[in-house]
Amino acid sequence: MIILGATPIGNLGDASPRLREALAAAEVIVAEDTRTAIHLLRALGVESRPRLIAMHDHNERERAAEIVELARETDVLVLSDAGMPTVSDPGFHLVDAAAAADVQVTAIPGPSAVVTALAVSGLATDRFTFEGFLPRKPGDRRSSLRALATEPRTMVFFESPNRLASSLEDIASVLGADRRVAVCRELTKLFEEVKRGTAAELAEWASGGVKGEICIVIAGAEAVEADPATALEQVLALVASGTRLKDASNEVAEATGLSKRDLYQAALAARPPKASPDARVRPAP
Repeated sequence: MIILGATPIGNLGDASPRLREALAAAEVIVAEDTRTAIHLLRALGVESRPRLIAMHDHNERERAAEIVELARETDVLVLSDAGMPTVSDPGFHLVDAAAAADVQVTAIPGPSAVVTALAVSGLATDRFTFEGFLPRKPGDRRSSLRALATEPRTMVFFESPNRLASSLEDIASVLGADRRVAVCRELTKLFEEVKRGTAAELAEWASGGVKGEICIVIAGAEAVEADPATALEQVLALVASGTRLKDASNEVAEATGLSKRDLYQAALAARPPKASPDARVRPAP
């Protein structure tokens, strides 16, 4: 089978007993960087010397079939440099290929920068979305943020320390200067820091330069109460364009959060009454 092993994101003490056992027993380890894998083995005192296969963003598609066939004969332990493979790290295409080939995939749970940052951010944790890295180019980054402007869930991003200040400036510009943000730096490491504040405040703080591994956590957009009168106008406009009243009411209700039944009834009341068949105009005698 293929075993996805979650590795420490900073503190070696977070390596689970299951991970240590898997490392000691592994005959084959597929690693994002074989040098990092060797360092992990040595740091954890694992003396075995398994076969190491490098699998990274640039060769994963080409190596996936070979690794899947290997996993038919022996367990293959898959490691990223830190955290869980496949989560903004290599591994997705391998798992996809394994599933298609009916090769079993399992995981050794463990550290995750995404969940750790979310937990310490002080922002809502009941619903969240992980968005990976923001685009490098400013124009693309602002476009991505505009697409998330009304996202109601808490958002978690990875970011390079070199781009942190400019990304926070774009967050303040696109999502609002007062949008609540937490920047989580060097999680589980000696110099761990969580900086909380508005987007504008953190953009100013980051302008002086920030080092380390970075996660940005952004509060979701606050719900805006829909105006029933405006929503009714939208329903009537859809009906005028040829949409069935029921469908128009459902569409506007989904977009605004208002009751589709109330919108339907209001639209019925607002429509002009149909002329009776007997109410035809007759010529004067």
